[in-house]
Amino acid sequence: MYYESVLRRMPTELGQPIQYYLDMGDDFIILNNLLGRKIHFSFKKYECLNCGQDLPVFAQGLCKKCYFESPQVGAWVMKPEKSQAHLGIEDRDLAYEQSVQLKPHIVYLAKTSDVKVGVTRKSQIPFRWIDQGADAALPILETPNRYLAGQAEVLIKQHITDKTGWQKMLKGISTDKDLLAIREEVKAYLSKDLINYWLEKPEILSLQYPVLKNPEKVKSINLEKMPDFKGVLSGIKGQYLIFDDGHVLNIRNHSGYVVGVTI
Repeated sequence: MYYESVLRRMPTELGQPIQYYLDMGDDFIILNNLLGRKIHFSFKKYECLNCGQDLPVFAQGLCKKCYFESPQVGAWVMKPEKSQAHLGIEDRDLAYEQSVQLKPHIVYLAKTSDVKVGVTRKSQIPFRWIDQGADAALPILETPNRYLAGQAEVLIKQHITDKTGWQKMLKGISTDKDLLAIREEVKAYLSKDLINYWLEKPEILSLQYPVLKNPEKVKSINLEKMPDFKGVLSGIKGQYLIFDDGHVLNIRNHSGYVVGVTI
């Protein structure tokens, strides 16, 4: 069976294991059903997720022009502490920025290759954790906007990483550190005004991924350099497809790439 569409983030559903889909425009592929089967990806062209033109993807599925103009990818996206919508200050489009930044946000701890701290909109739980390939996650603060969550993250990441070791994560190397114990440790790093947003009785969410076999060595696929790839799917974790020969394809990093998919 053949499909062709521009790649986007894989939609997911919480389950045991997590259910993954590949968005093919007017159709979708249930990826969990393809474990143990061969999949063929062929790179056709680009399609900017903002303007729709066949222009090389610069970052986050956008061409260079859109990346530096679209309100969806302002500096506050990667650095929440730079949010200014709560002050009525525009970065690129104040109405859009207010619609995203002035919503409840969660500061959390997650187990990936190690314990990391992160920020996400409350509405993006648990999908943000799934996209990072977290084995477990624990919300620790809930703030009314992105700026305050970013301020908390800045203080905590002086002591705990805010990065995911993606290769270790894909190899199945995690940590046995106690999230509840670390939660108590990081409380001391927060300023008094941020303590007001502390969650008193949060629950740990454990996540299970559809992985038959973790790779011993990880070989990343770049569809620009490897425009024709075939492999047997052995797992899905984060936004990665894992193949039985150790190759991995980061779907989110290939947003804006039009591909043919043959099963």
